[in-house]
Amino acid sequence: MSNDTEEYEPISEDQPYVESQVIMTTVRVIAPFSFTYGLFLTFHGGGSPGGGFQGGAIIGATILMIAFAFGIEPTRDWLSNGTVVGLASGGVLAFALIGLVPLALGGQFLEHPLYESTLGIYDGKKYALEGVEILGIMPIVAGVVVGLFFAIAAGFGGGARLTGDGGERPDGGDSR
Repeated sequence: MSNDTEEYEPISEDQPYVESQVIMTTVRVIAPFSFTYGLFLTFHGGGSPGGGFQGGAIIGATILMIAFAFGIEPTRDWLSNGTVVGLASGGVLAFALIGLVPLALGGQFLEHPLYESTLGIYDGKKYALEGVEILGIMPIVAGVVVGLFFAIAAGFGGGARLTGDGGERPDGGDSR
């Protein structure tokens, strides 16, 4: 055994977080298929198993997979907090709007048959249900999954940032 000590280069803010080339390559290949499968489940949820919740969870998990492979901070920079909150808030707004239209037409909240009978939309019940799943539930679930992940990754100590080696730097200094 040698007495030579190796000097390690400290992690700089500009260096990307690199876990493994194998993981990064695998995620580059799998992420588009995973994202497409989440969209497939969402769009076909009205007529087959699946729906907005399952599709949103898979889309959110795809974003988490990207964050694990390429780093949490670069992913957080790519999807800002405003984007994630806007996604979830937009889903809530779409859900409410689709539900309130029948209420404005004299029916009950989310009374989908009124879309067909009152507005004359062919197969309105199906389209209203699809709208709730695609425009409402899926973005809510994806936004909540990604938002909770970012919140947990940031820590609860107020402003802690993660480094590439897994150590926290609450004061912005090097963790080694």
